[in-house]
Amino acid sequence: MAIAAAAVVVPLGVLFFISGLFVNLIQAVFFVIVRPFSKNTYRRINRWVAELLWLELVWIIDWWAGVKIEVFADAETLRSMGKEHALLICNHRSDIDWLVGWVLAQRSGCLGSTLAVMKKSSKFLPVIGWSMWFSEYLFLERSWAKDENTLKSGLQRLKDFPQPFWVALFVEGTRFTQAKLLAAQEYATSTGLPVPRNVLIPRTKGFVTAVSHMRSFVPAIYDATVSIPKTSPPPTMLRLFKGKPSVVHVHLKRHLMKDLPENDDAVAQWCKDTFVEKDKLLDKHIAEDTFSDLPQQNIGRPLKSLVVVTCWGCMLILGIIKFLQRSMLLSSWKGLVISLVGLGGITFLMHILIQFSQSERSTPAKVSPGRQKNVGSPSNSTDDKRQ
Repeated sequence: MAIAAAAVVVPLGVLFFISGLFVNLIQAVFFVIVRPFSKNTYRRINRWVAELLWLELVWIIDWWAGVKIEVFADAETLRSMGKEHALLICNHRSDIDWLVGWVLAQRSGCLGSTLAVMKKSSKFLPVIGWSMWFSEYLFLERSWAKDENTLKSGLQRLKDFPQPFWVALFVEGTRFTQAKLLAAQEYATSTGLPVPRNVLIPRTKGFVTAVSHMRSFVPAIYDATVSIPKTSPPPTMLRLFKGKPSVVHVHLKRHLMKDLPENDDAVAQWCKDTFVEKDKLLDKHIAEDTFSDLPQQNIGRPLKSLVVVTCWGCMLILGIIKFLQRSMLLSSWKGLVISLVGLGGITFLMHILIQFSQSERSTPAKVSPGRQKNVGSPSNSTDDKRQ
């Protein structure tokens, strides 16, 4: 089984990392020679360059694994997507929630200008983390004392962004696991909050800061709820690379930023109330295996990602053939060793990417009611320090 998995993961890893390093190089060149003179010109260029990398992961969902993403939304929400700046909030249930967001962004035409609030260690991931850094993702240390100014300044920098963008914020602060749910339930019981069943208690400081600093130039909040039907196996990065399909349901609701309260405490309460409603919505989905309150929208499966990956694959194969013809790398033991070490390194990097995405490996939650009363966080674990 491990050999079969490696036979799939390694070729995809070679394609992703070699093409990704090429994308990183292009991003670095434009960062040095264009951004100092025109930040917005750099952003416009980087949007298209970054998309050449992100589309490879979209291709894995759409064409390699055949994951079916079913979107439930009203027509107005669907028409607005990709035509306006937006703050995207979502429950963090699946290992591939971020990829689902990328698919929706790609369908909306704003994949290259989609950003997210990420933990700081993400930017050190080879290829994908480096590309995120060039694309102005916001990286936090999970300590509010350190992150407050970073988040505020990062959001303010987006005020003059030249194209419609999305900023994704997972306000639960960590991925959902049963251990973390139990900790959240204990905390809710001890403090008189509604006891969650399918979500974690949101950390509102980051959300309040985002709303207060983006209200003047971001017109909408997209409230996404992700759930997996009972008839479908949960999607994971490893399943995707193995080409195994799944079904993901996404409930999408658009809120106007101007309709949110002005007071910070009231904005925090709006966020908490939204997650209480999200919890009820997930209860209904568990019972009915669908989101029946909104119509299902056809988001299609565009050819763009297939074309991009095909082009990358052809260029990679031609490049490898030319390189081997000129270097005779495989004609000696030394060349074979170098090749095997290179493939081993790519396999290791793919392993890191897969491990990074797995929610079951995130730090289990620990209950600390005294501390939680001060910061409103259901955990004081390393993974959960940011509210």
